[in-house]
Parts: sequence; structure tokens; C-alpha cells
Amino acid sequence: MRIKNWLLILALAFSTPLHAEIFEKTLNNGLKVIVLEDHRAPVLVQQIWYRAGSMDERTGTTGVAHVLEHMMFKGTKTVPVGEFSKRIAAAGGRENAFTSYDYTAYFQQLHQSKLPLAMQLEADRMHNLRLTDAEFSKEIKVVMEERRMRTDDEPHALLNEKLFAAIYQEHPYQHPIIGWMNDLLAMQGADARDWYRTWYAPNNAVLVIAGDVVAADVFKLAQKYYGPIPAGKLPARKHFQEPAQVGIKRLVVKAPAELPLLVMAYRAPTLLNAENDNLPYALEILAGVLDGNESARLNKSLVREQQIASSIGTGYESTSRGPSLFMLEGTPSAGKTVADLEAAFRQQIDKIIRDGVSEEELKRVRAQVLASEIYKRDSVFYQAMQIGQMESIGLGYQALPLMLKKLQAVTAAQVQAAAKAVFNDDGLTIAVLDPQPLSGQPSPAKIGAAHAH
Repeated sequence: MRIKNWLLILALAFSTPLHAEIFEKTLNNGLKVIVLEDHRAPVLVQQIWYRAGSMDERTGTTGVAHVLEHMMFKGTKTVPVGEFSKRIAAAGGRENAFTSYDYTAYFQQLHQSKLPLAMQLEADRMHNLRLTDAEFSKEIKVVMEERRMRTDDEPHALLNEKLFAAIYQEHPYQHPIIGWMNDLLAMQGADARDWYRTWYAPNNAVLVIAGDVVAADVFKLAQKYYGPIPAGKLPARKHFQEPAQVGIKRLVVKAPAELPLLVMAYRAPTLLNAENDNLPYALEILAGVLDGNESARLNKSLVREQQIASSIGTGYESTSRGPSLFMLEGTPSAGKTVADLEAAFRQQIDKIIRDGVSEEELKRVRAQVLASEIYKRDSVFYQAMQIGQMESIGLGYQALPLMLKKLQAVTAAQVQAAAKAVFNDDGLTIAVLDPQPLSGQPSPAKIGAAHAH
């Protein structure tokens, strides 16, 4: 249940020497090309990141960013349906894509000699996608089934969907990435074509190439394949100012499940300026203090010692285009209720606000995250992911060393102050999964009552 703290991951992964150099160049059409040279193995990854995610959708067409991701594999004027994946596989590579609130990205991993093939195919579908109504009508059914399996029939995912819809009044984070089912049912091929024409342009993308390559050669290939694509006229992006929350919100979601679940979500800021912002760094450390490994506070106290919870987790995303949340979640142990677990969470929060954290805890958080990232940075794919994400949210990969420096400078007093600032009931939303019978059998657990103090 642990949710990764991306700022710590990104920054600490750059804290040790990499076997790589980073170069960048922007083509005349606005495409930013970033090359990470890593010559340890004859492999590479190509990633193209579009700064268009579900937060850019309009009401009534939620899910279109993800639908278009599916349609990008449905052929171009010169590459038939299904041929993209076949050609990458024939070259010994693998490929995939993903959509988030903030961006959509496509990638291929293959031998370094196959970069021209990967670029040719990716550049082709950036500009020449054949988005037919016939293919759309088939693929939208696939997306709707994906929604049924991953959200409608998955109680934890369903709870999170309802939670975000309750938290955000104006910001489009209130909508699920996969879209509301009614919008999917009403969606037409024209909606996907409009999305493609609006956002899929070189001046709205970042191309990341990482691996056994020479930057000068990559730039020449990028100019050859991507350079001729004309820049697009991008629409003005609306800035969403989420209204202040003026009191605690509570919701209960009933769904077939074996166990109840409690989620406490506090509104929290994201990192807007790597040099001047301080609170997000302290919140990252706080998340590690509460839930980083078996000896972290919540697991040690609530799971092992008091046995109030069978599992717990924290989550805080400090790097995104929109607002963030500091989340605590857990499943009560047998014989305990979500009210017991909420009270226990509040006791831990009050303890940090009152007594702060120790220097020993700060050292543990830094050491534990650094140890895991020293291993992960050996992945060329992971290094490219770091660059692409930072570029897509507007911070830029150059901020990583400064972010590390700021993290290392976080004090116990700053962590305590961050807890006081964020753990406020006026910015809190609590969601409870009320488990309903599975296959007609009586539910084994009761959620109990939960009350604000």
C-alpha cells in the first residue's frame, strides 16, 4: 500500500554519479530533444512525452486523452493497424504507453542500432494518425471494459475515484483519468480526432532518448524524422484555482469487498519553484517518517505494537501540474473499526505536531530512499522517466540537483511545521470503504462509526 514519494525518488536518484551525460536541443518546430548518453549496454529507450493529460479535457469528454493513447496504435497513412507493435517486436524491442492527469507518454526499448526505426514510427504517428470511426468504435468498447475491470469492479480504485470527485470542486483532477462511463458511452471518433489535432504537436512534446547513443547523432536523426512536422497552434491553458475547503468532508462508498478501508486526504501544496519553495520538501520527509519501511512510525505503532491496522500507507505527490494531497490510508485489524483507525492516525499526527521528529528519523529516511534509488538508477528506462516527467510538469530535469540539496537541508523543525500546516481538518476529506457481501455471503467486517474531533 505504500505510495512512492516522487520528489525523493527523483532527487536522490541523481545524488550519486551517473554513468551518463545529458544533452538537449530544441528543433525549429519546438520539439525539445533530450539525450542521456549511457554506454554501459548496447540498448536505448525512446520516450515521447506530450504535455496533455486528463486535466486538459473538457467536461463531457472525460477519458479522451486515454482513448487517444489507445488509438495511437491503430495505424497511420503508411503503417497499417497493428503494424507498429509488430515492427518493434520484430526488431527485438518492446513498447507501450501511459496516460496520467498531467501528460501522456509513449516509449520503446530496443537495441541501440534500431533508433532510426523507432524514430520513424513514432514521428509518423505524431503527424499521420488514421483515426477512423470504425477503429474508434471497436477501441472505445475496450476502454469501457477496462474501466469496468479496473475501477467499477475494484473497490479500492472505486473509493479513490469517489474521493477525488469529492475533494475537488473546480480542478479537473476531480475527473478520473479513464473517464466517466457516461462520457465514454457518448464519445465519438470526432472527439478523439479533435484531441489529436489540438495537442499532438512537436511544440507540445518532449523527446527523451537514453542509452548507448551519441547525442550529435541523435539530434541529426531527430531533425530527419521529427523536424519536418509543423508546429501546432496550441490553445491557451486555463489556470484552475481550487476554492478553499471550509470544513471536513466525509463520504462512504459501498462496494463488494472483504475488508473496510479508511483514507484520510489532506490538501497539500506542490513544488512550483525548486529554489524558493520549502514546504513540499518537508512533506516528503514527513511521508518517509510516517511510512518508509517496517520501522517507520505508522507501521511500528499501529500495525505491530497496537495491532489497530493490518496494513497502512501514506502518499504525497510533490511534483505535478496541479494541487496535491497528503494521504493516510489503512485497513483496520480484525475486531477494530475505521473509527479506531482514524483515532489512531490522529494520535500519531498530534504526536508529531506536539513533539516533532528526531534527527535519527531524518537520517533513516534519507538513507533508506537513497539506498533503493542507487539500485534503480541503473535502469536506462528509469533515468529517461525522471527526465520526461520533470520536463512535462514544468520544473525541468536541471532542478534535480537543487531539489536534492534542499531535501538534505530539511530540518526537524521544518517537518514539525509542515505537519502543523497541512494536518488541518478544514482541508481534510475522509473516505471509507463499506464492504458489501461477496457472492451473496454476509460481509465479515463492520466499518463502525467515524467522527471528527
